[in-house]
Amino acid sequence: MNFLAHLYLSGNDEELIIGNFIADMVKGQQINGYSDGIVKGIRLHRHIDHYTDAHSFVSQSKGRLRRKYRLYAGVVVDMYYDHFLARYWAEYSRHPLRRYVDGVYTILKQNKDILPPRAQYILPYMTENNWLVNYADLSVLQRNFGGMARRTPFNSGMEAAVDDLLQNYQLFEDEFRAFFPELVEFVAGQGVSHSHHLTGH
Repeated sequence: MNFLAHLYLSGNDEELIIGNFIADMVKGQQINGYSDGIVKGIRLHRHIDHYTDAHSFVSQSKGRLRRKYRLYAGVVVDMYYDHFLARYWAEYSRHPLRRYVDGVYTILKQNKDILPPRAQYILPYMTENNWLVNYADLSVLQRNFGGMARRTPFNSGMEAAVDDLLQNYQLFEDEFRAFFPELVEFVAGQGVSHSHHLTGH
């Protein structure tokens, strides 16, 4: 899953939010430099990724893209799923997306000094361009994929990922809708409470 889903799955726990946000930027022994709560968030992030990678609905989504995107099929699906979460946010949370995201940005900015260098670098871009809200906008998604394509070490083709989403939009959406409540349930089983979740999700 991508940034928005990971943050959503952290509930309202500040340390979990920080840990979940920085997890991919914390390598090896670096984890030992963080508080127990942030370490819990880093580990939660990794549990979420492991569960997601092994899930049948996610595999269906990735399978539709694997021939074209190969190693990046999972990255593309993560972005698609954040798009659906942002677009249909009101179905999954009782708090408006903009208000929730502003709260997350505030937490991350207040803790900027403890974030890894990579996280400190991307945070201003994330907030200024409001990535987390704008995932719902296909033109913004297109721009993000284009930026990712320029940063890959070989031609990933990700600049065409929105076209591929539009070709099978309903199939990807159906897979997200089937998968996401199961992911929420999995995370609840890890002992993480989500006070902003709507009943039934």
